[in-house]
Amino acid sequence: MQTDFLVIGSGIAGLSFALKAAERFPEKQVLILTKASADETNTKYAQGGIAVVNDPENDSFEKHIEDTLIAGDGLCNPQVVEFVVKEGPERVKEIIEWGARFDKDEEGDYKRGREGGHSEFRILHHKDATGMEIERALLQAVSRKKNITILKHCFVIDLITQHHLGYLVTKSTPDIECYGVYVLNLESQKIEKILSRITLLATGGSGQVYRTTTNPAIATGDGIAMVYRAKGRVENMEFIQFHPTALYEPGVRGQAFLITEAVRGEGAVLRNKSGEAFMAKYDERRDLAPRDIVARAIDNEMKKTGAEFVWLDCRPVGEERFKDHFPNIYARCRTLGIDVAKDMIPVSPAAHYCCGGVKTDEWGRTSIRHLYACGECASTGLHGANRLASNSLLEALVFAHRCFVHASQTIENITFRTDIPDWNAEGTSEPKEMILITQSLKELQQLMSDYVGIVRNNIRLQRAMRRLDLLWEETEQLYESATLSPQLLELRNMITVGYLIVKGAIFRKESRGLHYNTDYPYKSHIVQNIVL
Repeated sequence: MQTDFLVIGSGIAGLSFALKAAERFPEKQVLILTKASADETNTKYAQGGIAVVNDPENDSFEKHIEDTLIAGDGLCNPQVVEFVVKEGPERVKEIIEWGARFDKDEEGDYKRGREGGHSEFRILHHKDATGMEIERALLQAVSRKKNITILKHCFVIDLITQHHLGYLVTKSTPDIECYGVYVLNLESQKIEKILSRITLLATGGSGQVYRTTTNPAIATGDGIAMVYRAKGRVENMEFIQFHPTALYEPGVRGQAFLITEAVRGEGAVLRNKSGEAFMAKYDERRDLAPRDIVARAIDNEMKKTGAEFVWLDCRPVGEERFKDHFPNIYARCRTLGIDVAKDMIPVSPAAHYCCGGVKTDEWGRTSIRHLYACGECASTGLHGANRLASNSLLEALVFAHRCFVHASQTIENITFRTDIPDWNAEGTSEPKEMILITQSLKELQQLMSDYVGIVRNNIRLQRAMRRLDLLWEETEQLYESATLSPQLLELRNMITVGYLIVKGAIFRKESRGLHYNTDYPYKSHIVQNIVL
């Protein structure tokens, strides 16, 4: 199979790029690959909204830029922050034209929310299901384009580079090129090769590396792991954002229900086991401090009291207002017997967002030629050491457009390779025991949660690395001998991502943003990105 534009992932980043490419080049083919259903993405689960300056009377680009730089704790690229904030309104206008609906008041003006780290109300939202609304609108727009094809249930195994042509490819190899991908088609159970002129990675996050995460089951860091195996550059993986307020349900592993930060923007207050509002002890911004500060504060309160959660007191919001603004959260709480008018919601931090990822330049180009990356899998320089709430959807839109602009200028000069070999699966057989995969996954998630969580130290990181080494060795042996399955491929990718997080954390001899090491509790005077 051959396609002009290959898009891996069907969230906001991948779909908006695909729409632009299809519109600009009606004679060219755009192929979108997704390993699950088309709408099962991290985008779908984004509750809070999209941060954008579109109220010039009360807000400004300068304020949004400053808020982003403060949250990023010295590691943002100022030029990237400036153009993302300034280009954002035009990109948001486009998705509104594609059909995305954001809440408005009686006068027809947009309702704007405020979240942690923001100095103004600038979050456009659709109730508490903004991501779902954006995903719906984009998929509908994509369905109207005749030159876009979506292949569902296709798991990308690896990027095709010179390595697959028999050349030795290392980190120092100049001009590594991407020619397409090898794909496990889950419906036919066959491994196919798809050749492309331009490839965009929009594979989302990697929250499933942890025991509890707000991310869906598909968020296994596949794109980041593939680029690292292909000898591309990955950076700042130690900066994993833990959302402070995921709904605490005893015994629940995997995806936790998110309680959006916008709830605190409407007046909800965090309280500890004793009912004390504790955030004033940690930051003058109290419950609307940036996420890294709030998550560490909750973690500290839980450790001090031995509790497994803290309380989110939503009573100040008022029941009718809460029900109107957060209908999905209200309904979920009711199913658990929680009446937000009388009861407080139990919450605890959960892995939420990967601020590092595949290193890109200002046009979304990776260190591998003809390969672009945007969305959560990319490290663009916007987030630095900590993402400002609701900047991720904005980043995805701006960089999808920039990837499209650059790819449009180069695609005519790229030809297909005709000498790519088929996938060789000789000598493999069905794994005799699935327990080998499921148990390794549990071990990975447990060690990452226990040793590489909100607060870290050198001993924990060294232990994590030794255990990851063993898991990697066992999984590679299985990969070489067993017939490939989604479970095995995801495990392999997650072990790689776990390794990158730990390696970055070991290299960073300081505490900055989302990375807090008790052995280095202060910031270094040397500000640097950790490139792996």
